[in-house]
Amino acid sequence: MKYIVLVADGMADYPIKELGERTPLEVARKPNMDFIAKTGTLGRLRTIPKNMSPASDVANISILGYDPKEFYTGRGPLEAANLGVRLDDDDVAFRCNLITASGDELIDYSAGHISSNEAALLIKSIEQKLGSEEIKFYSGVGYRHLMLVKKGALKNLTEAECVPPHDIIGGSILKNLPKGRSADFLIKLMQESRKILESHEVNTVRVDLKENPANMIWLWGQGKKPNMPSFKDKYGLSGSVISAVDLIKGLGKYLGLDVIKVAGATGYYDTNYKGKARAALKALEEKDFVFLHVEAPDEAGHNGDLREKIAAIERIDQLVLGTILDAYKRKRNFRILVLPDHATPIALRTHVADEVCFGMFGKDIMGKGFLNYSEKEAKKSELYFEKGHELMGYFIRGIK
Repeated sequence: MKYIVLVADGMADYPIKELGERTPLEVARKPNMDFIAKTGTLGRLRTIPKNMSPASDVANISILGYDPKEFYTGRGPLEAANLGVRLDDDDVAFRCNLITASGDELIDYSAGHISSNEAALLIKSIEQKLGSEEIKFYSGVGYRHLMLVKKGALKNLTEAECVPPHDIIGGSILKNLPKGRSADFLIKLMQESRKILESHEVNTVRVDLKENPANMIWLWGQGKKPNMPSFKDKYGLSGSVISAVDLIKGLGKYLGLDVIKVAGATGYYDTNYKGKARAALKALEEKDFVFLHVEAPDEAGHNGDLREKIAAIERIDQLVLGTILDAYKRKRNFRILVLPDHATPIALRTHVADEVCFGMFGKDIMGKGFLNYSEKEAKKSELYFEKGHELMGYFIRGIK
């Protein structure tokens, strides 16, 4: 039996006036998702437990079948795992964004989606001038990087209140700097980084080219090393994970899933959609399970770009889901689950904790005759998971 989970990050949305009070999912051309709805089944789940932040790490831990209330420690350590950064028990890892600041305003959480090569030069300068034996900076992909504080060099770091930069686009930097215990330490690093980066050659060139400079680091998502049982121990399946995002790949490593690199996978609109699908099919020749994650709809939501969000949904449907279904939909030994991890509404440009819809198709999944794959149609389904982490067991074993 083969199991495929396709996560279209941030794909869910709210009705939009320009679309006639329909969502991007309702207007997008997505015959393959609609096929799953018509011949399989739809349902709803909450990927974000009550009183937890609607973050991608929390949501994807839920989808993979682990209770975030029990296993979630923070985003940073998950990204560290993919970068090959080993955490000791007292280490604290932070997500370190390169952002664009203008005066007191945070105008771009991704510094114009800066390239990894440019970003690596900037993070190298930050490491040289702000790093020490206790504080280390590591370059990642695009605007997403890592800061590690070693061996309890500063206590109470996990208690600092840090705001994700994509939640405060256009907002005040001063009002949204870290708060609480140990916040002064983090604020000083962030402010010092601005002095270093604003005059860096990479940024002077970006400004000349009318591109957003990466002129400040933003620290958030801190946590310590998690302790999670492997996916095989929990579900009895060997598997792989495919994503361009360090967070998802790092989570896969903690769960003992093989991380597959796909050429041209960028984590943005231009990612290699079909390449990801082909990699998933190849992985299933040897493995039982594949977790395939596509970031593009979430990026469009954060950017408030309606056209690109619809386009991303259509590309996922045609190039990813279509490729997989062409290979598998006539076989009897597989199941596929399609869903967003959370909604990233165009109107809000950030994540929300609302329930999301899922579609499921394959062996022993009875068709319920839903009209299409959408938030509205899924509300007709009686299949609902208040505890989102219980969906995986249902998907694999058919037991709720």
